[in-house]
Amino acid sequence: MLTKDQILQWLQTFAAEIEQHKDYLTQLDAAIGDADHGINMERGFKKVLSQLHSVADQDIGNILKAVSMTLISHVGGASGPLYGTLFLRASMAVTGKQALSNADIANLLRAGLEGVLQRGKAQLGDKTMIDALSPAVTTFQQAVAEGKDTLEAMKYAVATAEQGMKDTIPMQAKKGRASYLGERSIGHQDPGATSCYLMLKSLLASLESSHK
Repeated sequence: MLTKDQILQWLQTFAAEIEQHKDYLTQLDAAIGDADHGINMERGFKKVLSQLHSVADQDIGNILKAVSMTLISHVGGASGPLYGTLFLRASMAVTGKQALSNADIANLLRAGLEGVLQRGKAQLGDKTMIDALSPAVTTFQQAVAEGKDTLEAMKYAVATAEQGMKDTIPMQAKKGRASYLGERSIGHQDPGATSCYLMLKSLLASLESSHK
């Protein structure tokens, strides 16, 4: 189960993680992209934080939709449309809900992933955020199907996302600015996969804090 308060805490924690890792994300992006991923994400989530209070009394679907609209309008580069689409599709999967069952969470994650796949046209192995997100979503769904509780299933998902993020290091980029580098993109961790791992890690942290 994931409550509305935990959703709000997740977004606040993710914003804090982005703030903390802004320079690191930008450094990763400097190696294979435009050197703006951390800066753009931090700008977007600072704006999300400033607006959360105005939607906190709404249902989870509307909260996530508001996050989506904010990111699309305030985050530059590729990350704005991709994360904006992720949160928009996620919001549509949980319209009107005040709390989420494991099945709801799985639907939210799967919808977000499908939105990013359609928007970015990337596949597993292209060295993008998909390499962290896709295996994590599959892992969460499998863990839930095996009867794991929300917290345990999310722990497995986050571990899978972390591995997926690290697996981008030896990959050659096939999408975005990084793909222009060809073989020179090999040996660098993908910034999008890294921020995606931070997003899922933040969701786990929100779940863990309520279990203490």
